Amino acid sequence: MLKVDNLSGGYGKEPIVKNISFSVEKGEVLGILGPNGSGKSTLLKIISGILPKLEGTVEIDGKDSAVYSQKQFARKVAVLPQLHAHAFSHSVKDTVALGRYPHQSGLFSSWSNEDERAVNEALAYTGVTRYSDTPIELLSGGEQQRVFVAQALAQEAPILLLDEPTNHLDIAHQQQLLDTIRKQKNEKGVTVVSVFHDINLASLYCDRLLLMENGRIATIGDPKDVIQETTIGTVYNARVKTQPHPELPKPQMTLLPDTKEEEKPFTVNKQQFTVSADHVSFKVDQPLKTISSAVTNPGMGWYRAFVNRHVDANYNADDVKAEMADYLGKRGYHLTDTVGMMTAVTTEHAEIGEYKGEFGSVLIMVTAGVGNAVDVSESLTRDREQRIGTINTWVIVNGHLPDEAFIQAMITATEAKTKALQTEDIKDPLTGTIATGTSTDSLLIAATQEGEHLPYAGPITPLGKLIGHGVYDSTVRAVQAYKKAKVWPS
Repeated sequence: MLKVDNLSGGYGKEPIVKNISFSVEKGEVLGILGPNGSGKSTLLKIISGILPKLEGTVEIDGKDSAVYSQKQFARKVAVLPQLHAHAFSHSVKDTVALGRYPHQSGLFSSWSNEDERAVNEALAYTGVTRYSDTPIELLSGGEQQRVFVAQALAQEAPILLLDEPTNHLDIAHQQQLLDTIRKQKNEKGVTVVSVFHDINLASLYCDRLLLMENGRIATIGDPKDVIQETTIGTVYNARVKTQPHPELPKPQMTLLPDTKEEEKPFTVNKQQFTVSADHVSFKVDQPLKTISSAVTNPGMGWYRAFVNRHVDANYNADDVKAEMADYLGKRGYHLTDTVGMMTAVTTEHAEIGEYKGEFGSVLIMVTAGVGNAVDVSESLTRDREQRIGTINTWVIVNGHLPDEAFIQAMITATEAKTKALQTEDIKDPLTGTIATGTSTDSLLIAATQEGEHLPYAGPITPLGKLIGHGVYDSTVRAVQAYKKAKVWPS
């Protein structure tokens, strides 16, 4: 559809873009990325004919673009430049209608039903129909940008060249515009080549990415192959972290500041726990990086308050998350800063320990009841109604953990809990076999992200050894306290 071969060019005799070669297939979206001055916009202008090429070729449908007349080229390629100049006052609809120029013929061309349809469709696609009769100069920069995108769409060319199409747009209109472009690709097979400043948007909406550096191609390929921490960090000279998008198989990038805000050395200790018959809480001044299976704020995040709440064994609520949020709010907990769990065990019997190693220390909190014990290997045979969790485990680390260490810590803590149940001879009452947990256990791993870097948390690592010993020891003590108190009969 579009083929660029050994293309060089720019504004003068010294090329800005050097020896660029790539091709884009019909119905493909290619995003062009690169730092300021890397040649992104220059490349697009050379392809569109706005700037001259010094060498190389641009082919459209197998033909050199130079053989097309201006109108013929415009029927093949629609261009949205980065900056727009409108010397004359036009209404929005008239501005969009200029996109139909390549389809007009003769000195006195008549406006056709097809022209009207294309313009109205483009207005609707970009959400500017309500401005049809408004002079374009009265619109905001973002609204004007959407009008010029509509003009390009009204042209109905099979190839779209876009230079920062989301410029001046808020996030809602960025999404709407890029969704529109993807819809053009999916429904009409439009080929799109677009310059982006926003790497995350480019990753979400493009099939492939071309990363430029100093006028040349640094790399080209699938977003997951281009948006690599080392590649982006080197080309942009910035510290970045990549992670998967929560809903799509696309990478997303986060900037990492070169320096943190200056803060005093930060550690946590056992004295920061508060225990009552109603709940166990743990509060800190600085947020901890956390992963959990909690009711309130599950998953990964940064939080300052942690609550393990006692509820009756027969607790029932139509909306558990809303009820829990109400409980926390009434007690002064900031919902966006708090992790909240529930347990059917009386929380005043919580076991809390502090376990010290050469790198620092680990705090463990366990509430454990075993009346709802389950052998996970026999769970297929069970039809018992799910009940509120009874074994809730917190592991809080004075140290710096990468993401993989959080996952390893969860595995190590779970293995230690299971071993503790074996030691205490806790059995699944329905199968008579050794239990591995209860039906709705919860687990939390948190870290200060200060102090020593702890890359692993497996059972033979310094961190894993403390977690394994601490969770085992605390769980055994919690189960023994439960048995002694008989707070929830089996």
